[in-house]
Amino acid sequence: MAGSSAVLEDGSLLSRLDRHLLKLETFFAFISGFAAFMLMVLAVRSVGGRKFFESPLAGYVDWIEAAMPFIAIMGVSYTQRNGGHVRMDLLIGRLKGRALWAAETFSVLLILILMLALTWGSWAHFQRSFDFSSPLWSRDSSIDIGLPIWPAKLLVPVAFGVICVRLCLQVWGYGRAMVLGLATPVAVPLVQSAAEQALAEAELLAGKS
Repeated sequence: MAGSSAVLEDGSLLSRLDRHLLKLETFFAFISGFAAFMLMVLAVRSVGGRKFFESPLAGYVDWIEAAMPFIAIMGVSYTQRNGGHVRMDLLIGRLKGRALWAAETFSVLLILILMLALTWGSWAHFQRSFDFSSPLWSRDSSIDIGLPIWPAKLLVPVAFGVICVRLCLQVWGYGRAMVLGLATPVAVPLVQSAAEQALAEAELLAGKS
């Protein structure tokens, strides 16, 4: 199941790379949230135009389709970094020490293999859509108002590429913890108990007061 996680930091190269990548992931997550907000603005414009002016927003569905990669994909790596994706802990939650880190390393490796395949496939899908010699550089467009589709298709392998880098860092982090027998590795999400989560929130509130 999804739970609250903490990511520890130190002065190691792995932790520095983690923090640098987090800046990009945070920016992508902001763009994802901004795109969701803009879709709400477009919905208000479309519904309000239809109700009061009998003129809904032209190509509303086309704009939704173009915005879907921003909303659905750009925040994936940020969520992976913070351990926010849904996961089943029935088995892994019972493991401790090197056995836990070995299981985490194996699961992240499987995800990495899948994401590499998806990155390669989505890049090929973008290449079939993009063409310098075509109008708006696009071989295909949306049905209603003719929006070029290649920008949305390009966004998918870019976002997938970022999560591949994140997964490589997590393989490094979990693998390092497994080899060295670390109790609290850096640059990987560590699942917190309810008590630990409450303590962290209390310390955060105390720091703001």
